[in-house]
Amino acid sequence: MEYKATLTNCPYCGCGCGFYLESVDGRLVGTTPSKTSPVNQGKLCVKGWNAHEFVQHPKRLTRPLVRKDGELVETSWDEALDMVVSRLKEIKQADGPGAIGFLASAKITNEENYLLQKFARAAVGTNSVDHCARL
Repeated sequence: MEYKATLTNCPYCGCGCGFYLESVDGRLVGTTPSKTSPVNQGKLCVKGWNAHEFVQHPKRLTRPLVRKDGELVETSWDEALDMVVSRLKEIKQADGPGAIGFLASAKITNEENYLLQKFARAAVGTNSVDHCARL
């Protein structure tokens, strides 16, 4: 059995709490706060304590799904992304960029959230961006 503790930052908010992701034989099993982190000093909120759980959850999506004949079916990334691009273009042309909104996630990094809002504003032309982890 191989135990490993990997120092990282919590992905949930902009605080930047430090913790160790604990893994056994390459599978995440726990989270331990970093006592030397100047941000959280060995403490974590409930989201941080459970940050490892969603990674290997059995219901986590691992492939894109598209709706065909009323049913969600697995598809390739290329097909899913082509469908998204096509629909965004149709909506923007028909109703303008204000008809499109983006919801960011607490389960991606701050940098990824930044890229999403930058894409929404610069590429699509909408300011309709929200985030589920506003504090």
